[in-house]
Amino acid sequence: MAEEEIKTTTEAVSEAPKATKAAKKGKRIVNAGAVHIQATFNNTIISVTDKKGEVLSASSAGANGFRGSKKGTAFAAGVAAEKALETAKKNHALNSVDVYVSGIGLGRDAAIRAISTAQIKIDSITDVTPVAHGGVRPKGERKP
Repeated sequence: MAEEEIKTTTEAVSEAPKATKAAKKGKRIVNAGAVHIQATFNNTIISVTDKKGEVLSASSAGANGFRGSKKGTAFAAGVAAEKALETAKKNHALNSVDVYVSGIGLGRDAAIRAISTAQIKIDSITDVTPVAHGGVRPKGERKP
């Protein structure tokens, strides 16, 4: 008798309707956006966002197959920028961007040149690299 109850409950579970997948959203059309370039000595990271800051596409020198010290080169930064912008342009119809550059790496200028060669209008270029201001107050001298 207990075996029959177990069978009926497992059958009921397997016959329950399965959860449906959420409907896939359509592609967002974004005419104007922003490109954030983080250029370090070791890598260059490019993020393409809309005006609210939601990422549309991203790429880096390391993600494009460059390894080791080659990731920090200007050529690698240009390739990363082309890849990120190509994806954003194809999927979201991006036309114009504001560029925000952070860091002191070699890829700064190469990434900006890659944006202009990708047939995307650059509205403004802003350097948002943090500037050192002397740091915190040093610890006092040790007392004898």
